Amino acid sequence: MRGYVVMLGILAASWGASYLFIKVAVEDLEPAPMMCLRLILAFAALFPILAVASGFREAVAEIRETGRGGALLGLINMAIPFTLIAWGEKHIDSGVAAIANSTVPIFVALLAIRFRPSERVTGMRMFGILLGLLGVGVLTGLNPEGGWWAIAGTLAVVLASLSYACANLYAPARFGDTEPLVIATTTTFWGMILLLPVSLFQFPDQMPGWKALASVAALGLIGTSFATLILYRMLNTYGSSRTSLVTYLLPPMALFYGVTILDEQIHLNSALGLVLILAGVAIGSGIFKVVRGRRDDPAPATPRA
Repeated sequence: MRGYVVMLGILAASWGASYLFIKVAVEDLEPAPMMCLRLILAFAALFPILAVASGFREAVAEIRETGRGGALLGLINMAIPFTLIAWGEKHIDSGVAAIANSTVPIFVALLAIRFRPSERVTGMRMFGILLGLLGVGVLTGLNPEGGWWAIAGTLAVVLASLSYACANLYAPARFGDTEPLVIATTTTFWGMILLLPVSLFQFPDQMPGWKALASVAALGLIGTSFATLILYRMLNTYGSSRTSLVTYLLPPMALFYGVTILDEQIHLNSALGLVLILAGVAIGSGIFKVVRGRRDDPAPATPRA
């Protein structure tokens, strides 16, 4: 159990810090080139691991075999949400972005109503979904700091959460029998390729500062590749339900980083939105069954910046 707690803490600290690194890097870099560089670094770290495990030619073949599905997953699980979160953090605090991004399980439950009719959402689970959506409304509309741009930034992160939710439903349906390391490497590759054309048009006129470059490096090597390896180790060892509990640690962790390192303030709408969203996620995803130790229960989707 100690190993589980340690890995859960490492994963929460790594993903929670991603919002901090994005906030620092977005001062010098536009969202698309920032995230393209992040994915280049992540792919450069993940592909050698896959090549060692499977052999170079086999690794290339495995990525190629994912076909259009791999490209689509790279789009909705990497390129789109990464860019939206980075754009959102141009206008909102990193802690607010983390709270908005914690809505991923809410959208998974909503989309499942349409695309997985067998998973009916009624009673308390429906109440949880509505409570989480109320939290989004409070987060965006209750006297937000920064006015309309802050509302737009928050909604951009919420839209990123919707994209993550689509990926959470699509990935197991399309790649349920594919090795997780192959999927992680494939999505970083396609996310990088898809962002490259946009990045060339937004390339900075001058060299970004060392803080921005160091933040992007941390995003690629820690927040993406390292955290992905920890994630799949936890999934294989402890199951998806217990691993998904990291969902509840990310916003407090990001808020802690934002307050202590970036001197961000916690406002009423942020605190109230956090409570409502996490309560909605807990009720709507059936997390109480997970806490009781039922490892085979459906897990809430895990947000990540």
